[in-house]
Amino acid sequence: MRVVQLLPELHEGGVERGVVEMNREFVQKGVESFVISAGGKLEEQIIKDGGVHMRFDVCSKNPLTAPLRTAGLKKIFGQIQPDIIHARSRVPAWLSYFARGDIPFVTTVHGFNSVNPYSAIMTKGERVICVSNPVKKYICQNYAIDEAKIRVIHRGVDLEKFDLQKIDKSFIATFKEQYDLQNKFIITSVGRITQLKDYETFIEAIALLKEQKPNVRGLIVGGVRKDKEEYFKKLQDLVKRLGVEENIIFTGSIAKVSEIYALSDVVVSSSKKPESFGRSIAEAMAMNTPVVATAHGGALDICKEGFGELFSPGDARELAQKILHVKKRSDLREYVAKNFSLQQMVEKTLAVYEELL
Repeated sequence: MRVVQLLPELHEGGVERGVVEMNREFVQKGVESFVISAGGKLEEQIIKDGGVHMRFDVCSKNPLTAPLRTAGLKKIFGQIQPDIIHARSRVPAWLSYFARGDIPFVTTVHGFNSVNPYSAIMTKGERVICVSNPVKKYICQNYAIDEAKIRVIHRGVDLEKFDLQKIDKSFIATFKEQYDLQNKFIITSVGRITQLKDYETFIEAIALLKEQKPNVRGLIVGGVRKDKEEYFKKLQDLVKRLGVEENIIFTGSIAKVSEIYALSDVVVSSSKKPESFGRSIAEAMAMNTPVVATAHGGALDICKEGFGELFSPGDARELAQKILHVKKRSDLREYVAKNFSLQQMVEKTLAVYEELL
């Protein structure tokens, strides 16, 4: 089988990581894997893992150049002769839709995009993959789509990467010493510093927890882009106003995320906007760390039946309560392996391709 995945660029991000992982797994299973994008720092990984990366402008939203780019993409498809074309974003989907000829066409809806004719292209695949049931519900409510062609395939956690048996214990020891985390109750939120993550509610919950657990420490693990520095300053001001300077730690971006999950007592996702899936909470569960997440979006698929807790968006008091009462259980990793592993994502995606072939 010869598969082409298309996405705008190959920089950091959930969609990008997913394409890189799928490329690697496809190659290992004997699938000929091609990735088309405008390039980025992850394209070297595509090649290193045995796939083929082809640079082409499937990123620009300029409609004036679209006909010429469609013709160019059609020529590329003619060279590759793929069995499946899989578009993972709107611009690549539009170009592929008109360039594909009679090649089977798959789209993946990765998020809650604004409802308009531009976004509607993601529902035009012969099979439409949704990364969670809330995403499926969203597109069914907003577009005239045949539900029979939709397949829900949850984002997959790489269990080889997120494995307690493989963590860097020396990093954890050094990190705990650096931030004075020995014998502390560590609550962690992982993600870039943006308003969508609603770190205000997280900080307010830590301030409430401090009354009962003076040893609580809230880790905010994520980088700050230049356009978010003003928001970051507001968060720092909130920390001072609530008197939790000793309890809130901004660590910046950290590569060893699995170690961060492992050293945490609870991992929190407090996003005010529904996450399409909620990869961070699934990854934390893979490390047997309990999680609390906002009760909307993909978290509704993950946190259920006693696996994790949910709280109302923006409710710091409820978040604090759920952090105290979330169950610590030893079968979280088993739960992720069964429902949200990278392996199940790959197998289900290949099954979709087989349906069309």
